[in-house]
Amino acid sequence: MVAGEEQPIAVLGAGAIGCYVGGMLQAGITPDGAKVRFIARERVVGDLSEHGLRLSRFDGPDVRVAPQDIAISTDPATVAGCQRILVCVKSQDTQAAAAQIARHISPGCMVISLQNGVDNARVLSDVLGVENVCAGMVPFNVVGSGGGQYHRGTGGRLLMADNPRTRMFAAALTSCGIDAGVHYDMQAVLWGKLLLNLNNALNVLSDVPLVQQLSDRAYRLVLAAMMKEALVAMQKSGIRPAAIENVRPSVVPHILRLPNWLFARVARAMLSMDAKARSSMWDDLQKHRKPEIDYLNGAVVRLAQNAGTDAPINRSIVALVEEAFSKGQSPQLSGGQLREKLQRMR
Repeated sequence: MVAGEEQPIAVLGAGAIGCYVGGMLQAGITPDGAKVRFIARERVVGDLSEHGLRLSRFDGPDVRVAPQDIAISTDPATVAGCQRILVCVKSQDTQAAAAQIARHISPGCMVISLQNGVDNARVLSDVLGVENVCAGMVPFNVVGSGGGQYHRGTGGRLLMADNPRTRMFAAALTSCGIDAGVHYDMQAVLWGKLLLNLNNALNVLSDVPLVQQLSDRAYRLVLAAMMKEALVAMQKSGIRPAAIENVRPSVVPHILRLPNWLFARVARAMLSMDAKARSSMWDDLQKHRKPEIDYLNGAVVRLAQNAGTDAPINRSIVALVEEAFSKGQSPQLSGGQLREKLQRMR
């Protein structure tokens, strides 16, 4: 550990992503000596207070953090005095999180959004000031299985808006086992990530692991159709999404439509994940939480409407996911069944 600032880092909304990122930071003890404070729901507070954290990943060793080394509370006032606040709440809770932070934020604190969707940094900035807020993007998937266990099932590099402070924090994250960097155009990155996140809804409707889902061309054809609607809406809106896994976004739907044998060869990076990996939205369904569908596929529908076009596949997917959450279970549709249902809904 390198001695330095003692101001801690807060993780507001310590769910799967927050516990993983915060836990890796705590286990590594960041180069500036900062400790981590977790703010979470009572269930998570009780879980981590009893069991600590066990963090695993599909391509690396387990990391453990003992209960006595975890500072965790349900009280948002815990963010007071922190040098950085990592916001990991669901998109629907961002406005409330901003209000909580505003009551306790310390001068000079940097607030970093590590959330799905494209508008969270703006929502935070409207309350906290643009100079205090930084957009971030987490590419990897994490699922909790109880007892303080959180498993990272996919790869990718965490990115943040480029400034001197985020460069330092990216180095701290990397030193603690989370590959991180900065990017000059985070809105392009977030729109590129949203294209990938359209698959979250399919994982709810299929109820199969992501590798199995992506290995099935019928599911991929649905995902390609959703992405195509999003890309048309983005083009008409003047949005240029960043590359996905170093592939131009416009090319991804064509790759998804390839026959299974050719897709497996061309898209090895898409299949480089744990065989049991699931999406965060699937995890929300299992834990009876509200889905972020309105901030993912729903965002595509709204963008298309504002651009004077339409996104009927995404609109139908939103309806199907909302129905699944209202019933509390996945319809477990095969790729073929899903395509037939979408055809009837158009």
